[in-house]
Amino acid sequence: MEDLIHNLKKQIIEALNLEDMKPEDIDAEAPLFNEGLGLDSIDALELIVLMEKHYGIKMENPNDGKKLFYSIKTMAEYINSKK
Repeated sequence: MEDLIHNLKKQIIEALNLEDMKPEDIDAEAPLFNEGLGLDSIDALELIVLMEKHYGIKMENPNDGKKLFYSIKTMAEYINSKK
């Protein structure tokens, strides 16, 4: 799980062009949106693409997005549940 979380951090930094950040700068349990990393709806689309591209996972229910993309940890748990 730790490897998956680290890889997700690196992929998010790359996909969202967060050049000033390193994986260790991101708290896996911090919210990705609003008070956490401060991501927005455009970034959410990038996260959906990242999940499909790297893990072959499509969101089955768009209403799950808020829960799924709450933090890097929740993303990793979702990926593990789909393996």
